[in-house]
Amino acid sequence: MTLNSAATAVLIVDLQGRLGSAMPAARYDQVIANSDRWLTAAEAMSLPVIVSEQYPQGLGPTDDRLTLPGHAFAKTHFSAWQDPAIRAAIQATGRRSIVLLGMEAHICVFQTARDLVDAGFAVHVMADGVASRTPENRQIGLDLMRATGCTISSTETALFDLLKKAGGPVFKQVSRLIR
Repeated sequence: MTLNSAATAVLIVDLQGRLGSAMPAARYDQVIANSDRWLTAAEAMSLPVIVSEQYPQGLGPTDDRLTLPGHAFAKTHFSAWQDPAIRAAIQATGRRSIVLLGMEAHICVFQTARDLVDAGFAVHVMADGVASRTPENRQIGLDLMRATGCTISSTETALFDLLKKAGGPVFKQVSRLIR
């Protein structure tokens, strides 16, 4: 359950604006804000970031409020792990722990989490970083992911677990994200 920055990567699943417009607005805004925190923290802590987009021809690109460190991988499988290019990108990081955010919690995020656990990864799902069109489906997704062996956490909990201690420029940068 312990997060270690040398062993952790961040995976953001399908945070596309067109899909986001179907989510409860306050929840979607929270997911975008926490994903932005993760993108900033990942850069500060040298964590690899992989981003997927579900059928971008129909659902559009990643929400333009997020500045991605590279390109997003287009996919048609619900599970990002089932896409060969995304699987290769995750494997290329050499990391065995994944911080997972995205939508929808009960479909693409759940299936990705389940497949990552089956592949031997430690998966940390950010409860404040996932959304579904209904609160019930979001909760079902979180429950299913917990049942598969994922750790359900929050952005603040996970970031401070990665930091391990106070002090230094990275701590200052990351702690400012939480305020």
